[in-house]
Amino acid sequence: MTAQRIRTLTDTLNRYAHEYYTLDAPSVPDAEYDRLYRELEALEAAHPELRLPESPTRRVGGAMLAGFDTVVHAVPMLSLNNAFSPQDDSGAFDHAEMRAFDERVGKDLGLAQVVYCSEPKFDGLAVSLLYQHGVLVQAATRGDGASGEDVTDNLKTVRNVPLQLQGGHLPELIEVRGEVLMLKADFAALNRRQEAAGQKPFANPRNAAAGSLRQLDSKITAQRKLHFFAYGIARQQGGKVAETHIDELAYLGGLGFSLPEGRFAVCKGIEAVLAFYERLAAERASLPYEIDGVVVKVNSLAQQQQLGFVSRAPRWAVAHKFPAEEALTVVEAIDVQVGRTGAVTPVARLQPVFVGGVTVTNATLHNQDEVSRKDVRVGDTVVVRRAGDVIPEVVRILPERRPMLEIPGADLFSGSLSPQSPPFRLPENCPVCGSAVVREENEAVARCSGGMLCAAQRAQGLIHFAARKAMDIDGLGQKQIEALVAQDLVHGFADLYRLDIATLQQIKDGGQDDSGKPKPQKWAQNILDGIAASRTPPLARLLFALGIRHVGESTAKQLAAAFGSLALLRQAPQPLLACLPDIGGVVAASIADYFRQPAQSALLDDLLAAGVQPQEGPPSPRLAQYFAPEQWLARLPGIKLSEKRAAELWVLAGCSMDGLLQDEALPAAWQQWRTQTEHAALLRDIARFLALLPEAADHTAAAGASDSPPAPLAGKTVVLTGTLPSLKRDEAAALIEAAGGKVSGSVSKKTDYVVAGEAAGSKLDKAQALGVGILDEAGLLALLNGERHSG
Repeated sequence: MTAQRIRTLTDTLNRYAHEYYTLDAPSVPDAEYDRLYRELEALEAAHPELRLPESPTRRVGGAMLAGFDTVVHAVPMLSLNNAFSPQDDSGAFDHAEMRAFDERVGKDLGLAQVVYCSEPKFDGLAVSLLYQHGVLVQAATRGDGASGEDVTDNLKTVRNVPLQLQGGHLPELIEVRGEVLMLKADFAALNRRQEAAGQKPFANPRNAAAGSLRQLDSKITAQRKLHFFAYGIARQQGGKVAETHIDELAYLGGLGFSLPEGRFAVCKGIEAVLAFYERLAAERASLPYEIDGVVVKVNSLAQQQQLGFVSRAPRWAVAHKFPAEEALTVVEAIDVQVGRTGAVTPVARLQPVFVGGVTVTNATLHNQDEVSRKDVRVGDTVVVRRAGDVIPEVVRILPERRPMLEIPGADLFSGSLSPQSPPFRLPENCPVCGSAVVREENEAVARCSGGMLCAAQRAQGLIHFAARKAMDIDGLGQKQIEALVAQDLVHGFADLYRLDIATLQQIKDGGQDDSGKPKPQKWAQNILDGIAASRTPPLARLLFALGIRHVGESTAKQLAAAFGSLALLRQAPQPLLACLPDIGGVVAASIADYFRQPAQSALLDDLLAAGVQPQEGPPSPRLAQYFAPEQWLARLPGIKLSEKRAAELWVLAGCSMDGLLQDEALPAAWQQWRTQTEHAALLRDIARFLALLPEAADHTAAAGASDSPPAPLAGKTVVLTGTLPSLKRDEAAALIEAAGGKVSGSVSKKTDYVVAGEAAGSKLDKAQALGVGILDEAGLLALLNGERHSG
């Protein structure tokens, strides 16, 4: 149960992070994300052995949008831990979490009273500005914390960002962190212009700022009035050295950066911090910009360094968030939505209500358990909460306002009241395709079982399939795919490879020439060219593109490296898949189930028949080693065997599959298990698959001995840092992995090489301290070409 809950929380939080950071279309409030994140943190603390490699607690969530160059942050842009002060009915705040934070900090520093600096927590977009010799040379978004998007040209259009630093004591280099936002008055003016032009207004200032900063055309950014507030220094060479955070802010003000005048203060002790928080909460509505809390930092920079960091956040700072804004409205209907993965989500359709600065009409109800727990019904008056700029949630109902029907009795005095609407229940069949709605054991989410047969999943499945990190079909984006699906022009992956000019032009009025034939359209030809260029993807990309549940980029790469070919992988039984490193029972079951479904196999066969040929190779020489008998026997379904008992069983069976299937002297529990038809069939499947491996391994060894030298980076761990002259980060990583190496995000004694580019930072320093080999781009390319590294 605990392992499954950790898996569910990890997947859910990663999806929410993707929606928030990448799509700018979050589906849950910040409060819900924070609640789930805390639950996951608690479970992982109690069961560290169950912590997953992709857990959001290992990293700051969020991937980058396409269209901008990548900037690797020399100093990671970490997030802050949150603290909350809920209010009671009288409006009084409960500051228990902040007092606990102060107690921890005071204990670690050995101080009875800590001096803090408090400042507004802006509701905008975090960016980092790099100045060399006083001149702005680079601006980057936060991205995933480790790397972001290069938005230098756009930042230069923000009028209060100094292009040249002012004053004396100019540093040789300084990296300034701050927030890009849109002032409330500028936001209102922008929306008036949007409406006058017949365009959709922005939902709130944060969305407007994020959309403006990410414009590929900086001229559009220049037309929208953005504002920048500095809040810290990431690194500095030369210039004035501050001893406190408040001095740091004063130094930044002297260099020409805007600060929230009168809205930050040095607070001696936690009571002063709480007083500042309550004052700012009262002034929040009258401020010229949106804030959602107060950032509290230990004022002494030396004390900050002493306290250090936890996995994703500094120990010396906290985001003291304001209570989420709430409002009352009425549920007019409860609909269900079907997502890309088949998740069937109930959504409350609301009477329009203004909350959190936006008129809202929908609120997520998450899943059946949540609807039942809150007992939300059509006609109910509900409390709706909106935190930040995300889709609101229904907090609770007001039972006293529920519409009731009078049920007449036999006489005047025996009547009763009953709710007007029955309890909500998810449908048994998908509202889009009619397939059965199923709910896996220990999962909160119900799913449509139709897969790509479901139109709702089809569009999102194809969007994922064509994405940059999947099949990378240039020119074929969300808008085009949704139109193709809506007009019933594509049903599966293979249909994309059968498109032609005439079919594409059905989704856009391309017109006809005098003979009645469609006019050639460059946009359509570009899509066809992109489709043609994607016909021979690396196997890992194809596996990721298929959208197999639980199979992300990393797992897809591991499967491709282990099995080499799609044909071999498709035959792998679940217990063998579960033996691979970092692939547990849940992921193995998902992979095996995908290839076992006739409908999915038919879609895949059709894709291959349409001319898609993944780049394949021989299986890993180590593949057979993963499948030691005690390994897969201990992962068989329906019987609990430790690896020790599994090894003993294998010996008792004469170290043979025939013995496992036929030996009557084996333990009774085993004999009872193998008598079940599906279990015996599984053993035979495993035997057939294992019989394929020796020949494949011999072929691999022979090919390695006679045809090609060993991979130049086989078994090596490489770390990338800084910006390389010509290679993008993912391109360099792909070359390293193709040469047998592993790309890591951190430097340790086990690191073999660090590839350092411009603005390489702390990773380079650590590599030099540990004596790790340092390469530049030329050195990496030479190593990949088989040349010896002399460093």
